[in-house]
Amino acid sequence: MKKVTKAVFPVAGMGTRFLPATKSIPKEILNLVDRPLIQYAIDEARDAGITDFIFVTSRGKSALEDYFDGSPHLEQTLNAKGKWDLLDLLHSTSMDSGEIAYVRQREARGLGHAVLCAKRLIGNEPFAVLLPDDVIASSTPCLKQMIDAHEETGGNIVAAMEIPWDKTSTYGILDVTKTRGSIVNIKGMVEKPAVDNAPSNLAVIGRYILTPQILMHLETTEEGAGSEIQLTDAIAAEIKASGNVYGFRFEGERFDCGSKAGFLQATVAFGLSRPELYDEFSRFLSSIVATKVAAE
Repeated sequence: MKKVTKAVFPVAGMGTRFLPATKSIPKEILNLVDRPLIQYAIDEARDAGITDFIFVTSRGKSALEDYFDGSPHLEQTLNAKGKWDLLDLLHSTSMDSGEIAYVRQREARGLGHAVLCAKRLIGNEPFAVLLPDDVIASSTPCLKQMIDAHEETGGNIVAAMEIPWDKTSTYGILDVTKTRGSIVNIKGMVEKPAVDNAPSNLAVIGRYILTPQILMHLETTEEGAGSEIQLTDAIAAEIKASGNVYGFRFEGERFDCGSKAGFLQATVAFGLSRPELYDEFSRFLSSIVATKVAAE
């Protein structure tokens, strides 16, 4: 079984829920504390052993590409001033030549189509897909947990978490047959079902390990929910064809940074996790809560 060393990052979306900020700034480089969202996804992938990074972009994403490029003038300035810690931090965000590749999704046709755009770069190997909107705080990176599980199961693995039943219409939902620890056997997957039609409340979130067979299914997948080519439809087809698709209940807390409320929640959680920010930030939050209680 080949090791998973390639990862696809679909970043072609317009980020309309964050307008007007995303009018000129790609959503993926909005800052969560002091790092852009995409950096959290890159760090998670690196910690899981990913060496080849494939970005599926669109028009207007040049700032995202520039973020991973070198910054000679800034590096020279930091070096001249002896700010070695900031220089090391800057170097940690750069990507070596050949380590990162970009492909364009010319039409907004859904997540499945975005993954299919990377087919030539993926080749005949298993690969990971990470959605930067989903930021996961965990002691062991979520993708590393999944790759370790993949060594046991092979096939395809999707990250899964329980959600409130009234939210099933906003997720891909798993039809579960058996649970073995963190690994879940599944017999089907439904994209955004109404609560009355949902087979469970176990939802797929933005981490996948997939086989090349998924790309073959994507080539013949018709438009589904939202008139888009859905990745979950291709995965569902693979379940019917071979049954080698598993859910994985990861350890950690997931933040939906594709929504404003989720982004704010993540900012609080990650801000409080930083020792240099904790005292001042926690006092501020406590004062806000106390003021609200007093007002009531």
